Amino acid sequence: MISRTALPTFIFLCLTLLAPGLAAQALPEFRDIVKSKSPAVVKIVVQYPVGGAARSPHDAEEIPEYLRRFFEFRGEPPQQSQRQRMSMGSGFVISGDGYIVTNNHVVDGAESVLVRLIDRREFEAEVVGTDPRSDLALLRVDASGLPSLRLESDDDLEVGEWVLAIGSPFGLDYSVTAGIVSAMGRSLPTEQGENYVPFVQTDVAINPGNSGGPLFNLEGEVVGVNSQIFTRSGGSIGLSFAIPASVVRNVVAQLKDSGRVTRGWLGVTIQDVDKTLAESFGLDRPQGALIAQIAEDGPAAKAGLEPGDVILQFDGRDIPTSAELPHVVGLTAPDTTVRVEIMRERKRKTLRVKVGGLEADDSYALSSDRVDEDRGGRLGLVVEEAGADILERFGITGGVLVRQVAPGSVAAESGVLAGDIVTMLGSSPIKDVAAFERAVSRLSAGDSVPLRLIRRGSPLFIGLKLRD
Repeated sequence: MISRTALPTFIFLCLTLLAPGLAAQALPEFRDIVKSKSPAVVKIVVQYPVGGAARSPHDAEEIPEYLRRFFEFRGEPPQQSQRQRMSMGSGFVISGDGYIVTNNHVVDGAESVLVRLIDRREFEAEVVGTDPRSDLALLRVDASGLPSLRLESDDDLEVGEWVLAIGSPFGLDYSVTAGIVSAMGRSLPTEQGENYVPFVQTDVAINPGNSGGPLFNLEGEVVGVNSQIFTRSGGSIGLSFAIPASVVRNVVAQLKDSGRVTRGWLGVTIQDVDKTLAESFGLDRPQGALIAQIAEDGPAAKAGLEPGDVILQFDGRDIPTSAELPHVVGLTAPDTTVRVEIMRERKRKTLRVKVGGLEADDSYALSSDRVDEDRGGRLGLVVEEAGADILERFGITGGVLVRQVAPGSVAAESGVLAGDIVTMLGSSPIKDVAAFERAVSRLSAGDSVPLRLIRRGSPLFIGLKLRD
């Protein structure tokens, strides 16, 4: 029998003894995943033409001397490795008949691609197809009965979930690192302004050589393909990005079927909606993708979408920011007809749009143009007719040229610049000075209206709020 006075001490001793076990239960167990899934992860060694530069940022020459030996082909004469450039990455088998997924940047420009398995078998790989826009590539080796991995099918990955990576950072084969999902749907526009991948951000330690390797959930499913890191030192600082399984499934299926990828295409240039623009369009908060420009004869134009429309939903999916729209459209099969909900002239409207196709080598882009968030303000402009040469140069049928912005005026405060071409004020098209003056005369104190400009050849909306 334990006395009442001794009971607190007894409970404390029990908790102390149980604490290690409770802590162990709270932490994830990775050993089974590593044992069962590692055989399907591969190391990829890429050789480039003599005198050619490796496209991958993970060249052997950039690796410390004491690690550089991990990059070399086994048994290769030293003089050959000096003549030819090599780089490496990771990948994983997705079917027993030899199909392998990796990053496009791992194999881009390669003369030969060698795939090495955990049991030290090596195969020359054929590049079935690549997709630079998603940074994915599909390889195939002449083998059968290979261990393979399964891509997650539910797309229910959540922030805070444990994830695991297996790859060859710095050539250190089959290294395992773990962490959590830090964010979902990260937008990382390319240099061309394209933004088709809603990246999974993690704090998993990813380094040069992990590129193309799998990212697992605790069920042992592949939830992403490790693609990028953000670093100031060249090594991991806890910001890594993986291509989500939904994108991988779509791209791999197309590469396997035809060797190329066709994406959904809307034919619009978009920008984000800030607080002032949201008020001017009659939205209760900043949301959606504002159409700044429409490609002539593109899917959006044929469906009746117009500059100034704010896309709020696409095929039943909410569009909280402009960066979300390319992700959704890109995964939509070409020739699919979808419902698009928009805000036009302060009223919600639904249109049916037949999505077009964007081939891998097409130059069209569905991009999210960045604009300064603090632009906006009030009118205060001196304008004149836009000459025929200006209209022809920018492919527009009308507009007025901002000749002067009065110092200290509301226009100056808003960021309107001399040389801007005004093509729309509120819902009124501006063809000439008379149309501009009529549109201004209809405004009341305190009104919020969108102003559409052409600036240095690019369309831009600015939200104007008149002084009370």
